[in-house]
Amino acid sequence: MHEIPTFDHRTLGQRVMFGSGQATTHLRSAVHDLSATTPMVVAADTDHALADSVLGDLDVAVRFDDVRPHVPIDQAEQARHLARDSGADLLISIGGGSTTGLAKAVALTTGLPIVAVPTTYAGSEATNVWGVTEAARKTTGQDDRVLPHTVVYDAELTRTLPRELSVASICNALAHCIDSLWAPRANPISAALSVEAVRALAVALPEVADRPDAIAGREQAFYGAYLAAVAFASAGSGLHHKICHVLGGRFDLPHAQTHTIVLPHVLAFNAPCAPAAATRIAAALGVADPVEGLRTLLKSVVAPTALRDVGLSETDIDEAVELILPVVPDSNPHPVSRSELSRLLHNAWSGES
Repeated sequence: MHEIPTFDHRTLGQRVMFGSGQATTHLRSAVHDLSATTPMVVAADTDHALADSVLGDLDVAVRFDDVRPHVPIDQAEQARHLARDSGADLLISIGGGSTTGLAKAVALTTGLPIVAVPTTYAGSEATNVWGVTEAARKTTGQDDRVLPHTVVYDAELTRTLPRELSVASICNALAHCIDSLWAPRANPISAALSVEAVRALAVALPEVADRPDAIAGREQAFYGAYLAAVAFASAGSGLHHKICHVLGGRFDLPHAQTHTIVLPHVLAFNAPCAPAAATRIAAALGVADPVEGLRTLLKSVVAPTALRDVGLSETDIDEAVELILPVVPDSNPHPVSRSELSRLLHNAWSGES
């Protein structure tokens, strides 16, 4: 029998509605539950038709469709002003992580509740974490005002997501649960959620990549992504997320692809110093070696492998190291030196194991 350590776990209060093909019905129920009459819809212009199909005949007060990665502060301010000027009493976000992130930025200053309808596996909809980018620096924080009141999961809405984005988005969810196993507030409850999330996502990833018409794989991906996000919200940001937030905010790298590329390098770095976590990751993947198991899984779906392929210049690495070092969690199982971090980033840049 294993001893249960002393821990402090916080469970966030949220309604989750799950059902393929039921987004419109569930959204209407969520809006009624909040007694909202003038909702503001946040959805990218490219998702306009998808948003229309979800909204059905629901009356909305106003729409905001200028959605950009990493939530630039000027975009957040525009959306905040529109929410106030329109008298909105609810935010409905329909889209991926950038869309949810923008709705959170509005909720942070207005206090408006959010009903999130995710169309990727980003997981932002299940956390109270917000982030905005200003002057090429991404600032993140936690605030219960940004936690969506209700999440509407409908796997049918992910059918139009291109294969490469589906792969990267699921890998982003994998990063949430793996990083949560050694994050600053990691505990037995978040660890249990993380391990189940790894198992579900490892099953979902090849299903979604190779059998895109099968809805079961997409449902598994949403299930795993939700668990991963809940674990992440409790455990906090570990080394992996600190690296990716700097790379995304400073160098404007694509969010999900960056997480996909960096994850195996952080796992290889930390696993020798976190044997219990490494063993649980390996078991969830169904392999003996978690690092090789993850690399094999990513290779099987042709996931991106090099930061140079998504926009990072090798000359940017020294600056990235200097920006990351001050925010590395003290609790990281492997002490992080400047030279080791530089080597990790060089390997991720080139795609070397």
